[in-house]
Amino acid sequence: MSSPTDSNTSAPIGDIDELVAYLAGGARAPADWRIGTEHEKFGFRNDDLRPPTYEGPRGIGALLEGIAQRYGWERIFDGDNLVALKRADSGSITLEPAGQLELSGEQLSTLHETCCEVEGHLHEVRSVADELQLGFLGMGFQPKWQREDMPWMPKGRYKLMRAYMPKRGGLGLDMMTRTCTVQVNLDVGSEADMVQKFRVSLALQAIATALFADSPFTNGVPNGFQSYRSHVWTDTDPDRTGLLDFVFEDGFGFERYVDYMLDVPMYFVYRDGKYIDATGQSFRDFLGGRLPAYEGHRPTLSDWSDHLTTAFPEVRLKRYLEMRGADSGPWNRICALSAFWVGLLYDQTALDAAWDVCKDWSLEERHHLRDSVPRLGLRTQHRGESLRALAERVLAISAEGLRRRARLNRNGVDERIYLQPLLEFTAAGISPADRKLALYHGAWAGSIDRVFSEFAY
Repeated sequence: MSSPTDSNTSAPIGDIDELVAYLAGGARAPADWRIGTEHEKFGFRNDDLRPPTYEGPRGIGALLEGIAQRYGWERIFDGDNLVALKRADSGSITLEPAGQLELSGEQLSTLHETCCEVEGHLHEVRSVADELQLGFLGMGFQPKWQREDMPWMPKGRYKLMRAYMPKRGGLGLDMMTRTCTVQVNLDVGSEADMVQKFRVSLALQAIATALFADSPFTNGVPNGFQSYRSHVWTDTDPDRTGLLDFVFEDGFGFERYVDYMLDVPMYFVYRDGKYIDATGQSFRDFLGGRLPAYEGHRPTLSDWSDHLTTAFPEVRLKRYLEMRGADSGPWNRICALSAFWVGLLYDQTALDAAWDVCKDWSLEERHHLRDSVPRLGLRTQHRGESLRALAERVLAISAEGLRRRARLNRNGVDERIYLQPLLEFTAAGISPADRKLALYHGAWAGSIDRVFSEFAY
């Protein structure tokens, strides 16, 4: 999750039009479109497989300090606690609530650069983690440890959310402490371009969830799901999650998204390095200087930017679009997610073809996919065929989009190479979750512990 920006020196927002202009101001010419890839991963101690705490010589705090010292990252603090790292042209490294380590990558031009970035990051993490006898695992849901076993990181934002989440859903604390995702952030060229990309990516997000499904275990045993991480979001907070049906309504645009966000209850206001508890309160009231937690004060654009990060739909709009439907996984699937969406959304012919696939889907059909895919994955049925068959068609559209992009690496190979893991899974008709379940029931003899050694980065 993003780190906030203190707003003391910023001018107050004048009216709602400024909020709309803020979103619209992110539009770029196609030549300037970039790719921003983020991924989270679970840490574990090599000796007992437990998630590391923040404190101590083998804690997450020590890991961040080691990375900062060795590789020249700037340290970011929450109070006295080191909670994030930044480096010019390298994005940031941040902590999720239970110490899941996240790389929020730089804005890059090609998928080749994206994969080099991820590989370089994992090398830096491993070089320090090995000395601390720590490992990292990419999956969608913590496969072994219960919610009570998960540590909490010393961040003010998470303290507020930890108290608020149980009021809104039964699995919000699991979302915070036991899930990991990979996402890609992509640019838009105009309001019309944003609308088409938002609709396509929201409708097809279930395909990404099925292709990347990798969370079939809870508390060390199979849970009956392909993507339990995706299921967790259905019982987290109905005010800020879901499919956003209004995106498909006539007249949708930046202004309608602002209306939605104004109705998403707040979490906090960040001032003077501290979090003011505004959980459940209204940003509309904040605009009018009537926020109970901060009476008489009005928000700045930094407050608005922070508030935009507190909604968690399947696709999220900031000044770009975030694809949020995939479980975390190994290096090649981090690259594959970005490839999948870049191929579909950054080539107009591919974008039009993808829209042709889903433009006549009903609200009920979109919700059927969202509700069924967490449990059934590629075996979900849609209009008389399996989602596997539909995924193969969408992957072919993505591949053609990447071919037309024609971004070559030093060996003259284009970006289609990063779709290979997805093509292999669809050809076999299985998911990453199916693969791990087969190992669990076979070579692992019912022991989840081997996932930490065989699938660690």
